[in-house]
Amino acid sequence: MSAVLLEPARVELAVWGSRAELLVTNPGALDSATAELRAELAEIDRACSRFREDSEIAELHRLAGRACAVGEVLGAALDAALRAAELTEGLVDPTVGDAVRDLGYDRDFAELAARPEHSMANRPRPAPGWWRLHWDPARRQVLLPRGIRIDLGATAKALAADRAARRAARAAGCGVLVSLGGDVAVAGEAPEGGWRVALADDHRHACARPDQTIALVDGGLATSSTVARAWRGGGRVRHHIVDPRSGDNPEPVWRTATVAARTCVDANTASTAAIVLGARAPDWLDRLGMPSRLVAVDGRVDRVAGWPADEEGA
Repeated sequence: MSAVLLEPARVELAVWGSRAELLVTNPGALDSATAELRAELAEIDRACSRFREDSEIAELHRLAGRACAVGEVLGAALDAALRAAELTEGLVDPTVGDAVRDLGYDRDFAELAARPEHSMANRPRPAPGWWRLHWDPARRQVLLPRGIRIDLGATAKALAADRAARRAARAAGCGVLVSLGGDVAVAGEAPEGGWRVALADDHRHACARPDQTIALVDGGLATSSTVARAWRGGGRVRHHIVDPRSGDNPEPVWRTATVAARTCVDANTASTAAIVLGARAPDWLDRLGMPSRLVAVDGRVDRVAGWPADEEGA
């Protein structure tokens, strides 16, 4: 995961069992940028949260089997999720909702972390498949087949970071960085030398004990980790990343995957797919030309597609 180091104007908020960080290059614009960040987070939560009975996605589940129109925010989230599924050939799939719940992620993570053990009633099941969703982006209309539960967690948080960064930069008129639990997006003009971002398995400790510090000038950065969001279920440690092909956690090859890309959504899509791909991830990321840092379960670090060495910090 990642965290941001030593920038001039900063605010931190608790959100979604994690934390949001906002940094601006003009301290006088912090309040206006913060208001935009809060508004974007609230809109994403109302549209995409699977833990709220009044969310738009909860209503979509209740209307399964019928075509219905959705709002702009949920429409953007569905666009991002289905694009991610198509680009990764289903390695990142929004139809893993039931699989994620069966593994124990059935409540906000702050509540989940307090539960000592989850008793798994169902065996892992493959995801139904993203291609079964009928989505018309022009009309913003979706038909969710009965028996399918959507989880947009693999892309919605990254989408929120991208949208919030652009929104805050427009309001503030300066450079902005938004980090949501390690999903980082920047907009506007970066500070001299770029935004300094610390990397670690757990973003909560990255600033104090960084594994590497890099400079981010534009685009997005995402770290998928099997360490930070973990709990016990079925007699072993579970985490939030699901292999749609099995409905279970992937084979443990990487404990973290960090990717830089044009947007935070693209970075998060690739980092999630890398955890699922396991040993095949370095070649896949290299073919795509996506700078990446992969940390194996034994601590070995693989750098792909031009990711800088630790001592370079660039």
